[in-house]
Amino acid sequence: MKTLLINGSPRKNGNTSVALAEVAKSLEAEGIETETFWLGNKPVRGCAACYACVSRKLGKCAFDDDVCNRLVERFAEADAFVVGSPTYYGQPAGALLAVLQRAFFSGRAHVEGKPAACVAICRRGGSTAAFQCMNMPFEMLNSLIVGSQYWNVAFGREPGEAAQDSEGMQTMRTLGKNLSWVLKNLHGEGAVPRPPQEEWQPMHFIR
Repeated sequence: MKTLLINGSPRKNGNTSVALAEVAKSLEAEGIETETFWLGNKPVRGCAACYACVSRKLGKCAFDDDVCNRLVERFAEADAFVVGSPTYYGQPAGALLAVLQRAFFSGRAHVEGKPAACVAICRRGGSTAAFQCMNMPFEMLNSLIVGSQYWNVAFGREPGEAAQDSEGMQTMRTLGKNLSWVLKNLHGEGAVPRPPQEEWQPMHFIR
């Protein structure tokens, strides 16, 4: 079983990477293979609504001059997805949205019905709006949306600061455990009990 983690931040080693790495570590501890795909920081196209991917049965976007189709190629190998993004103006990164809209539409057959989760990172606010925005395509793709002990958000501004958000990191670990539990019950032999949960570590930002 394999989970594809998609890092939609233009910063390869920023706080989105920190959060996704915590999810990946938790998944791997449960025996789930992971691959992290960084979207990069080069220009990407938005969807041109040409429908060539459907009408010509391409199975990928008709435009092949950016990262989109390299992502679509990874879909078939994945049994689950985790999408992560920083929060910009209460929304996920624009490049991530542009690529995912094209990738999900053209590569739908390899995404539909698979478990999925999203992760939003922010300095202070807007993360829940970004989180919900990322979840919405999966809600249209018959996906099983996997949650955690809290919304899948973590806080940090400077690269690496999210690691100091102890509750956010615990939320990521719990997400990984929950996703592994779903995968094992979908693809394993017989029902698998829910993994034990860590004792809640609430963290407040007024010190």
